Amino acid sequence: MATVLVLVPTADGAPDKVALQTLTLGAQLAAGGDVHALVLSDDAVAAGLGAWGATSVHVAKHPALDTPAPDAAARVLGDLADSLGAAFVVGPGTEEGNTILARTAARVGLPFAANCVAVTPGSPVTVTRSRWGGSLLEEAAIHADRAVLTLAAHVIEAVQTGGSAPVEAFTPRLDDADLAVRVVGRVPAPAGGVSLSDARVVVSGGRGAGSAEGFAPIVELASLLGAAVGCSRAVTIAGWRPHTEQVGQTGTKIAPELYVAAGISGATQHLAGAKGAKRILAINKDPEAPIMTAADYAVIGDMAEVVPAISAEIRRRRGA
Repeated sequence: MATVLVLVPTADGAPDKVALQTLTLGAQLAAGGDVHALVLSDDAVAAGLGAWGATSVHVAKHPALDTPAPDAAARVLGDLADSLGAAFVVGPGTEEGNTILARTAARVGLPFAANCVAVTPGSPVTVTRSRWGGSLLEEAAIHADRAVLTLAAHVIEAVQTGGSAPVEAFTPRLDDADLAVRVVGRVPAPAGGVSLSDARVVVSGGRGAGSAEGFAPIVELASLLGAAVGCSRAVTIAGWRPHTEQVGQTGTKIAPELYVAAGISGATQHLAGAKGAKRILAINKDPEAPIMTAADYAVIGDMAEVVPAISAEIRRRRGA
């Protein structure tokens, strides 16, 4: 048995989905031991984490934690790990999770293993990590008394245990150095539509769209399917679509039931963001495009012809 501490970031009054997957990993690593969850400020989320495997929930209450402050969060996480004697400190392999856990390890000179796809307890703890945008897997050992790591998104399924956990609020010790880096303002993304991270279906376009106007068939198909609109990095660089729609290692990592990739060649960084999809339908003129190696279904053809044809068939079958 082991004591595990899990960082659970929240957004809009809900726990991060990858953090719930991390709680499932935490229960596996604890092997019957305690699984402690740390929540920063958000009381509303804390009460429900027992149902996802937490045996105790700690809520850090401090005005500095009401907005992202990674150094402050790292100190809170590290101090709590010390007080609990945690053998594992784990978090979600998201931008926020990796940022905080890296700082937590650096503060005390511990190694940090990011984006793990498998973790095996032992002496030493061994991990398998996703590297180079998912193009290779690295086997590594963590030579430390405490393993600090993050779980790659969507590599395991979050499992509800139906349990409950006591919630304890506390006020952490923070100083000015902990607040050197913090968010002081936000520019919200345009409202409306389906969120990429939550969508059951995502329809994306790439350089093959040819222009911003060439995305009209993508948007139409997404609307018919109740899907989110996505795109490749080349599209955002060209200014055809906003960065908030980018799928990939430097964009959003998705895990829909179906991912439709039209006119996307399938660069490594893009596939790293889409590999969580249950099914991939690729539409491309090039049968040798890298996306084809990851696709479950493929249509060889011009997206400007194929995508409108799919939309037309959907409308016909619906009698519209």
